[in-house]
Amino acid sequence: MPHATATVARRAGRLLRTSLFAQVLIALVLGVLVGRLWPQAGPSLQPLGDGFVRLIKAMIAPLVFCVVVTGITKAGDLKAFGRIGVKALIWFEVATTLALGIGLVAANVFAPGAGMHVDPASLDKGGVDARTGGGHLPSTSQFVLESLPNSAVGAFAENSLLQVLVLACLVGAALLHLGQKKVPQLLPLIEQAQDVVFTIVGYVMRLAPLAVFGATAHLVGEYGLGAMSTYGKLIAVCYGVALAFLVLLGLALKAVTGLSLWRFVRYTREELLLALGTGSSETVMPRMMQKLRAAGCRDDAVGLVLPTGYSFNLDGASIYLSIGTLFIAQAVGVDLSLGQQITVVLVLMLTSKGMAGVPGSAFLALSATASALGVIPAAAVALLLGVDRIMDSMRVATNLLGNCVAVFAVSRWEGALDRVTAKRVLSGEPQPAVAEASEQRSPRPAEEPGAAPVTASDG
Repeated sequence: MPHATATVARRAGRLLRTSLFAQVLIALVLGVLVGRLWPQAGPSLQPLGDGFVRLIKAMIAPLVFCVVVTGITKAGDLKAFGRIGVKALIWFEVATTLALGIGLVAANVFAPGAGMHVDPASLDKGGVDARTGGGHLPSTSQFVLESLPNSAVGAFAENSLLQVLVLACLVGAALLHLGQKKVPQLLPLIEQAQDVVFTIVGYVMRLAPLAVFGATAHLVGEYGLGAMSTYGKLIAVCYGVALAFLVLLGLALKAVTGLSLWRFVRYTREELLLALGTGSSETVMPRMMQKLRAAGCRDDAVGLVLPTGYSFNLDGASIYLSIGTLFIAQAVGVDLSLGQQITVVLVLMLTSKGMAGVPGSAFLALSATASALGVIPAAAVALLLGVDRIMDSMRVATNLLGNCVAVFAVSRWEGALDRVTAKRVLSGEPQPAVAEASEQRSPRPAEEPGAAPVTASDG
């Protein structure tokens, strides 16, 4: 018996040393306990999560640039890259509209704000102003204009993914035009820089458990469990709708690619748990890019669709905004007509596209929607202050999985998905390391649209 106990202890110790999932899960539990037992310690632990997010964000812009440039040059066809972009935008618009529609239907059926009878005059809008920092969502023209870089260095310094994507497309097109004879050293240099960035991300990821511990302790310590009782019905509706939406996404993924969303969740469980723990999907973008490439998606599809989805495909945010709008209307006793609810969808279709990177963007989008309707007091948006942070897990998981499904679907649509590799990887079969190393270095012929470079993943 002592020998068996020692064996179990050794296995548990080995699992804890080698499994990021186990480390993050334990950090999550410890964070909840510390936040619950010593809530005053939460603010002092928050820098652990903030520092990790800053380090990861520092790597995102150069990584996206390298992946997109190498993807364009390896594909050898700029027109194919353009088709991927157009098809991605079509997928994004359909998905977000579906998310908004499902959210509105659920809010009408379950009426999470009914019976609250809140007096708008009793609400303090100062909390919303503090959360948004006096900012505003960009108009459509401003959003398009701000997507274009006015400085090559500034795009990286400001970590503007859309501007970095534009620069990467221009550089990739120039490399295709000049060819290997005129710039023989440049592409290998970019590929080597990409390897360096991925290595740095690997170093930073070792700090992930500390980040999850700090962020979770701060969340539980600051908000406690009181919001669960006050906003229990709203939380249940939002999370239930998100789950239903993910089921629909899984069915769509199966129909389009033959792949299983559940297997993909198991394949990326470490990244999903980390994103949930830190409340940010950006922290796992580099690792998700690695795993999508390893799962048979071509570099150009991963490099374009995934980062673009962070601005254009916010499915979880769309669900929250549609339900949140009807929640505050019901709470203050405003009955929205069918025409007004259609207006909600149209307004949110526009405002949700400019949310990425804007502080308090959800409240800005809700305020803009309330102003467009003209019947919901702007101060009523403050009703969601107490529950907004609790919704982060729903938004993060749904946004992230929605974008990953979009990568698979658009890749399949464009012939840029190696389904044999994808099924093998998602089923957990081991990948041949030698083949991976050679494929990572050697570009495939452009006439093989189904082939996909595979990058080794430590997940």
